Amino acid sequence: MALPAIPAYPLPTPHELPAPRVPWTVDPARAVLLVHDLQQHFLSAFPAGAQPLTGMLDNTARLLREYRRLGVPVVYSAQRGGQTPTERGLQLDFWGPGVADDPAALAMPGAVAAEPGDTVLTKWKYSAFVRTELDALLRDSGRDQLVIVGVYAHIGVLMTAADAWQRDIQAFVVADAVADFSRADHDMALRWAAGRCAVVTTTDTLLKEI
Repeated sequence: MALPAIPAYPLPTPHELPAPRVPWTVDPARAVLLVHDLQQHFLSAFPAGAQPLTGMLDNTARLLREYRRLGVPVVYSAQRGGQTPTERGLQLDFWGPGVADDPAALAMPGAVAAEPGDTVLTKWKYSAFVRTELDALLRDSGRDQLVIVGVYAHIGVLMTAADAWQRDIQAFVVADAVADFSRADHDMALRWAAGRCAVVTTTDTLLKEI
């Protein structure tokens, strides 16, 4: 039930991405950037100093800098340490007790950590919408686009994108700013998202669009 050791793999390149089904583009006046679960507990499964970790973190940092400069709200999802069995629910059966109540495991890398003015939501389930204020934050700010970066692509990132679609919120999954258990899982998540609920894009494309 522990997280698997993840082998190094290259991030997908633009020509490897699935074709979009919809013509959505990100509008900074409509968007929120969601940084999904970038805690050391999850990142420690990746080989340090190698892809996909290095590229995913670098691209996330690039998007954070530009989106903050433009005034795009930045929201983080983060699990709480030391959850009770009741709080874990069925995640206990699939993944065990979760993150320990350990500041080092709960921390985020400095280059992508939350800053004053950002919102940090306690994450309970795969989707960042479940039992959080994410939907209300989008609605109250008049925003209907969600740009998603982080881990893991085929679990929380994909479930959050699908949940956004069900709420009529346009989701954008940033292919080179997410990472996964394997390149096969990564690619599967991108294909499913592009075909069913989101635009799959790249960091460079988003920075050019804005």
